[in-house]
Amino acid sequence: MTKVTLAYATPSEWTETVLADFDRFLLDHAAAEKKASGMAVSMLSHYPDRVELVEAMADLAVEEMTHYREVVKLIHNRGQLTAKDDKDPYVNQFRKALRNGAEEYFLDRLLIGGIIEARGAERFGLIAEALEPGPLKKFYTSITRSEQRHEGLMVDLALLYFDRAEVMERLQQLIDIEADIIAALPLRAALH
Repeated sequence: MTKVTLAYATPSEWTETVLADFDRFLLDHAAAEKKASGMAVSMLSHYPDRVELVEAMADLAVEEMTHYREVVKLIHNRGQLTAKDDKDPYVNQFRKALRNGAEEYFLDRLLIGGIIEARGAERFGLIAEALEPGPLKKFYTSITRSEQRHEGLMVDLALLYFDRAEVMERLQQLIDIEADIIAALPLRAALH
C-alpha cells in the first residue's frame, strides 16, 4: 500500500481541544464515517466499468458503515444522541481543488480521498495515543490502522488507472493544498 506523507502535522492543541469536548468529537466522527461510506458508494456508482474500484469501494462502504455503527454505540453508551450532520469546512474547501474533465476529476477524487484518509489516520492516532488504556483507546488504535489502509487503497487505485508520474505529481500538489487548508482552520472538537 502506498503511504501518503502529509505536509502539515496536527498540533497537540488539536488533541487537547478534542479531549476537552469528546462527546462533540464523537458526533463529528460518526458523521465522518457515514460520509466516507457514502463517498465509496458514490465512487462505485459513478465508475461501474472499473472492476477493481467497484470491488474495493463496496468493501470500503461496508467497513466505513461498520465504523459508523461502532461510533453510534459509543455515543449512545455515553447517554448522547446522534445529531444532524454539520458541513465539514475542510472537505468543502478541499473539494474546490477538484479539476474539470472526466479523467482529471476521477484522479482527483481518488487522491483527495486518500489524503483525507491519511489525515484521519494521523488524527485518530493522536487520539489513540492520548487516551488512557481501555476499550476506547483500543477502538481508536484500530480505527487508525483502518484509515492507514484506506489512504493506501485510494492512491493504489489511482496508480492502477493512471500513469505513476502523473499520480505522484498531482498527489504532491493536493498534499500541499490540503496542508494550507488544514493549517488555516480553527481548532475544534472535530476530525477536521
